[in-house]
Order: sequence, then C-alpha cells, then structure tokens
Amino acid sequence: MGYAVVLGEALVDLLDVECEGRPVFRQEIGGGPLNVAVGVSRLGGSVQFVGSLGDDVLAGRIRAFLDDAGVGTAGAVTVAAPTTLAVTTHAGAEPDFRFYGEPPSHGLLTADDLDVALVEGADVLYCGSIVLLCPPVLAAARRAWALGAGLRVFDPNVRPRLLDGPAALDRLREVVAEFAAGAHLVKLSAADAELLYPREPVEGVAAYLRELGAGTVVVTLGAHGAVVAPAGGDPVRVPAPKVRAVDATGAGDSVMAALIADLLVDGEPAGPPDWHQRVAFALRVAGLVCESPGGAVSMPTRAEVLRRFAD
Repeated sequence: MGYAVVLGEALVDLLDVECEGRPVFRQEIGGGPLNVAVGVSRLGGSVQFVGSLGDDVLAGRIRAFLDDAGVGTAGAVTVAAPTTLAVTTHAGAEPDFRFYGEPPSHGLLTADDLDVALVEGADVLYCGSIVLLCPPVLAAARRAWALGAGLRVFDPNVRPRLLDGPAALDRLREVVAEFAAGAHLVKLSAADAELLYPREPVEGVAAYLRELGAGTVVVTLGAHGAVVAPAGGDPVRVPAPKVRAVDATGAGDSVMAALIADLLVDGEPAGPPDWHQRVAFALRVAGLVCESPGGAVSMPTRAEVLRRFAD
C-alpha cells in the first residue's frame, strides 16, 4: 500500500455550542482537507498533508494534532500569518461558516512550495475545498494535478460566504470543471451541487461531471445517503444507515476519507457494484462521525465502524 497526498487547508474551527445555558465557542482543529487526511489515517491509510500553516501557537497545535493522528507534514510549510479561524454556526441543515484571518494562513501555499517528489510518489492525490479560491494555492494545486502519477480525487467543498457575487461563482464553476475533467473520483455534497448547478437534479449533476471527464462521481445527500455515478454504470442511490446524529461537522469529509483509504488498499473498483459497496461503507463512516461532536476529532478507525454497524 502506498500513500495519499491531501492538498488543502488546515485551520481552527470555533463551533457555536451551549454551555450551562450560555452560547460559547468550542475550539476544534479543522478544515475540510485536514479532516480528510486525519480520516484516511484513522482508517488505516498512509497520508501526507500539504498546505500552508501559520506562525502562531494555533498552528503549532495543528501540527501536533496531525502528528498525533499519524498524518505526515513533510509537505506543510509555515507562513508569516495568523492561523485562519472559521466560526461555525447552525441555522439550518447546513452549517454556516465565516472566516477570519488576514492574510488567510491557509491560502499562502505556492507552486514553488510543493515537494515535487512527495507529490509524484503519491498513489492518490486529493485537491479541493476553499483553497482553490486563493490564486497562489490554485496554482499549486494545478501543478500538483499535473505532477500526480496516481489516482486524482477532487472535492469542491463550496463555502458560499467566500464567493463575492456571480462572477466569483462563475470562476469557481470553471475551476470545478477543470479539476473534474482530470479526476478519477469527484465527491461533492447536494448543497455544492445546488449552488454550482441550480435546479439541476443531483443525478444530472453527476452525469454532467462524468461527461466532463470524471471517472466516478459521488454526491452526498446527508441522511438520505448518496448518489454514485460510477464509470461504466448509471447513477444509483445508496442509502445511509440510521444513526443518532448530534453533529454533522466533517461527515462529508469522512466520506472522502473512506473512499481514499479504500483506493489505497484496493485501487480503483473493477465495476459499479464495487463502487456501491465502497460508498455504502463510506456512509457508515459518516454516520459514526455524526454521532460525535467535532470534525477531525470524531474520525473513526475501521474497527470502530465495523463494531458500530456489525448488524
């Protein structure tokens, strides 16, 4: 088994919770790609995180957290900026994120910062999330995409608060199309699909991304499971397990983590039924994540998933 490279952001989430009847913010280490990297490691995969980290105490905590989680940081660079804070509140089904930090520590990785040998040697390369809105990191991701000799996976992980009007959304659609065209696997949420392609059914979105060149597309639907459109097969809905959900933070990231971990172990599935089974397992991982508060800290091991859903 080789290793995965996860290129993206690491930051600190401030989660809106209640303590003794008062609203408070609980600090958690997060960022979609960081969650993915931790999830891959917890599920038994070897993984390296590539991104820019600040030069403050919070960045030190992020590095220590990644080390403790078994995630390599050889490709992470330190930049002269405070660690980005993501204030997360819930007013509906999807969490609302507001980002603080200028310049944003997560958006300062450049193409020249890439460890070329590390990227070239990866069996799986992940790119995506909010860093693709930052020109330096977008250039780094494009270089990594060109260097990667293994399987390429992509997740737009859209954050509407960071899109400054219709022109920004149009630019993001162009970036999504660019990366999807060269991806072996694209994973996005139903909320991503609705923002990028309004009023288009998720099966239609999956088919469109396949037409662009994506090998397999998975669209997560929260408690309703996921749609998987595998290479050589029609879109199929895979149900989610019944769980006692308390916090959906990191659930979508855990789906991607599970799919990457299985790609590392078994390579690309031989056909649609194998994809269906892998997505079903990934949804169990996400279900277990939803039963615990937090994002990266709730990523389970493979043994924990098998115990929870033994029946």
